[in-house]
Amino acid sequence: MTPKLLTAELILDVTEGVLRRHGPVKATVVDVARVLGVSHASLYRHFATKAALWEAVTKRWLDHMATALAVIAAEECDPEFRLRHWLAALFAAMRRKSHEDPELFATYQMLVADLGDAIIVHVDDVTAQLAQIVRTGAETGAFASVTEPTIIARAVFQATGRFHDSCYSRDWKQPDIEAQFEAVVELVVRGLRG
Repeated sequence: MTPKLLTAELILDVTEGVLRRHGPVKATVVDVARVLGVSHASLYRHFATKAALWEAVTKRWLDHMATALAVIAAEECDPEFRLRHWLAALFAAMRRKSHEDPELFATYQMLVADLGDAIIVHVDDVTAQLAQIVRTGAETGAFASVTEPTIIARAVFQATGRFHDSCYSRDWKQPDIEAQFEAVVELVVRGLRG
């Protein structure tokens, strides 16, 4: 494959394929360059290091997920329903990626372990979405009044961590994981109601 124009987006597309084929540990920038039909030095014009390239692939996936969650966070509906829907969508997205795309999920797990910038930005982004839901819930009376929706949102994010933190991905295959998820969400919602 010899592209006419080497773009960051094309490099990311090819890198995803290479990561799926070889996994994040064995894949190299040279592998990506080979598929593109360019020198690996050409890739470094777009991404300074292998780690930066891997992080960009993960960031693209996280951005896609955050965009889908933002749509739910902005819905004009009951805040409790919206919160349940948002948490379920996050859990479903993480489970789907871990089960259906294990190599890219492994890349994500490596970044989480290093606490890469993409992870920090993603957590801040989704916490802001949760804060939006909490704030609306407090304003409409669906949830108890809160003075710091961001702090409450972080608490909700942490309380539900077992269902979106990649370190728990093996647990997501348990036959009763859905019931476990529903029980935790119900507890969180009851706490928000006050």
